[in-house]
Amino acid sequence: MELTDRKKQILKIVVEGYVATADPVGSKAIAEKMPGKISSATIRNELADLVEMGYLEQPHTSAGRIPSPKGYRLYVNELMEQHTLTAEETDSINSALTGKLAQVDQVVSQAGQMVSRFMGYPAYAIAEGRSDVTVRRFELIGVDEQSFIAVVMLSDSRVKSQLMQLQLSVDSRRLPEMGHLLNTHFTTIPAQEISLRLMNLSDQVEGSWFLLLHQVCDYACELLRQASGQSVFTGGTSQLLKFPEYRDVDKAQELMSFMVDSKENLPVPMGDSPMQILIGPENVNDALKESSVVIASYDIGDHMRGLVGVVGPTRMDYATVAARLSYFAESLSRMFGKPQLPTKEETQQ
Repeated sequence: MELTDRKKQILKIVVEGYVATADPVGSKAIAEKMPGKISSATIRNELADLVEMGYLEQPHTSAGRIPSPKGYRLYVNELMEQHTLTAEETDSINSALTGKLAQVDQVVSQAGQMVSRFMGYPAYAIAEGRSDVTVRRFELIGVDEQSFIAVVMLSDSRVKSQLMQLQLSVDSRRLPEMGHLLNTHFTTIPAQEISLRLMNLSDQVEGSWFLLLHQVCDYACELLRQASGQSVFTGGTSQLLKFPEYRDVDKAQELMSFMVDSKENLPVPMGDSPMQILIGPENVNDALKESSVVIASYDIGDHMRGLVGVVGPTRMDYATVAARLSYFAESLSRMFGKPQLPTKEETQQ
């Protein structure tokens, strides 16, 4: 059976009508949007063909039709018109990104929340890990005889600190000496080398101070381990509850729990494509089989890539979501590469 231009036009009308209303689309509503005069009988025949071909489905409770995952895929690939962002949309994204977000993990942790607010869907953000991150500098700040603050500056510009308790009292006046030792022996080297060097110093540093060094080195190794792994942040999971597809509390809870408790399994796009749309069964994880995911990538620099994604029902406004997400990702790339955001003229191209 041939997928004619008229069938494609009808499919487009059904998809966009269903996205807008969440109600099955009937032949009368289709006839009102079709160019020229086409009889309801002809439209019903075309609808029947589209159902038989797997592009549409007919709910038992209605004579109208709704798109199938196959129908959504054809719509996204061939029929969807490009959405042009309004000045209000670009201004909203730009204003949120004008704050100083110097550290990679700070950007990633906030990106999911920002995307969710703009899109009206749950969102997530991922930063790929880097195996080449090392410690650039240590600082030790005394608090009292049995506690101090360890400050660790990493080579990717992140600065972390932690209050540490000591089992044995130490003279805080010697903390700068220990800081110098740490900066001399434990910077610009990988985590496994830190452990080896610490063992080599065990005979040269007295007991209480060796315990202090051990604590700081363990903390530094944990930071390097985290830096080498993926960082995943989610935002706006409760947005699901506003969609009729998730009125079933159990269904909504399953997806919300997946995004919070199993966020490491959220989709990551394959290949170098800057944008990927996964519709329903195209998602590998069972929790996403009745949902769609739109993912965009952005350049963090130093051969690192970040990802932002939106999760929602298959009845998603794909054109608007893709346009907004693409602009947001491009803005992040420019923010990392140079201190400017895309101009309004560039978004119109």
